[in-house]
Amino acid sequence: MATLEFTKMHGCGNDYIYIVAMRARPADPSALSVKLSDRHFGVGADGLIMLAPSSSGDIRMEMYNADGSRGDMCGNGIRCLARLAFERGLVRRNPMVVETDAGLKTVELRLEGRRVVSATVDMGEPILEGRDIPVKADGRIIDYPLEVAGRRESITAVSMGNPHCVLFVADDGVFKLQDRDFAALGREFEHHPFFPRRVNTEFIVATSRRNLKMRVWERGSGETWACGTGACAVLVAAVLTNHSERTATVELRGGNLEIEWRADGADANHVFMTGNAVEVFSGAVELGADEMVPVKK
Repeated sequence: MATLEFTKMHGCGNDYIYIVAMRARPADPSALSVKLSDRHFGVGADGLIMLAPSSSGDIRMEMYNADGSRGDMCGNGIRCLARLAFERGLVRRNPMVVETDAGLKTVELRLEGRRVVSATVDMGEPILEGRDIPVKADGRIIDYPLEVAGRRESITAVSMGNPHCVLFVADDGVFKLQDRDFAALGREFEHHPFFPRRVNTEFIVATSRRNLKMRVWERGSGETWACGTGACAVLVAAVLTNHSERTATVELRGGNLEIEWRADGADANHVFMTGNAVEVFSGAVELGADEMVPVKK
């Protein structure tokens, strides 16, 4: 048998199981994510994130959704990973550079002593060209008419290293939907043929030009209490559709994120996200001896 230690953390309620995989790693992290993410028979989480060695950054984030699918990037997840890496002494630098499947991301930690209280992530430039998001259309997808479940919806598509479909709704009816009904709606978008790699979908009420209320359905995980890349995509979509200024608070079920899409300066066109990174608890699970393998040098 092998003992695998883990830490459960969340950013605005978007919770993941974190594993330090610097010397040994799960042989099948996809299957392990499904097993541990189960909220009845496992630890319970939106997925699994591993802290792994990096050849191009200070550390690498390897992410798996609750259904076992590989995730490219997670804004809430990367803040928690950076806190864990810093407080465990795996990375001493602040800001630190995290390698992800969506490229290198810089995370700056706000400290009180040696304790991390929040983090700001340079999420990079939004991707707006349709085929690169990807969607099955050319050009920018802004207020684009899309037939979904027999209705015509107006969507704006943005990638922040993963694809997002943003809908601005006139009232808060979508926030009152029962979980079962919201899940049915979310799946219609996630598996729509317009999105060849599936899609994360955000439903937004712009309560003011500096406040956006959001409910999100994430591909591979279902409804989550927060989505960092989604909040960034929402701010970009809100600016493009004239719903918001370039800095706004995005209000999620699990808390608020501060998002800025910079217009000028050295970081022009980059999106910055600031939010919490909370450790919930640590534990260990028993795995079979063949379920862990050494990390290749």
